[in-house]
Amino acid sequence: MKKILILLFLIFAITGFTALAEPQLSRDYDGVEVPAGSFIPVLSLQDFSTAYTDSTNELKFVCYNSVYEFETVIIPKGTVFYGFIEKKNEPIIGTHASMVVRITKMVFQDGFTIPLVGYIHTTNGNLIGGQMTEPAVYDKMPHMQKRIARHFVGVLQYVPGESRKMGEHVTVASGANLLIVLTQPLYITHTMQ
Repeated sequence: MKKILILLFLIFAITGFTALAEPQLSRDYDGVEVPAGSFIPVLSLQDFSTAYTDSTNELKFVCYNSVYEFETVIIPKGTVFYGFIEKKNEPIIGTHASMVVRITKMVFQDGFTIPLVGYIHTTNGNLIGGQMTEPAVYDKMPHMQKRIARHFVGVLQYVPGESRKMGEHVTVASGANLLIVLTQPLYITHTMQ
């Protein structure tokens, strides 16, 4: 009888200690996958330009709205994103300067860092700037317009000439609203409450 009681006591003691060793998780910690092509709204924390910023300067952006998946906060407000200028084109005659900004990591407010691959999104293939410049000269050209009683009247109008002005550098101001587009899926294994 003593042996049975000792055996039962040992079984209850071992199962009790193992139950205490495993914490009771109240939520799922498997992680979240943010698919490629998702947008994250950010603010620029400093101004950067094609004139004075190069690929060695680290650019900082902050998420000003929390990003949700259903009711779970995936990216909390205040998360900082880091990036650099991946490609920069100088201004030339006829075209303004342009740059492509790549985002490499995000840092939560508690210091946890997650690497990512993304770009600052524009409708021009993620190229900031690169527009055509204004014409340098306007030429006069006659245009014939049909008037009353089948008479044609010539009118001189100004049309853009062949030459264009010199391009200018592109600057993104501090506090500019921008969008980060993910080019690869982002796996978030860390959540904050």
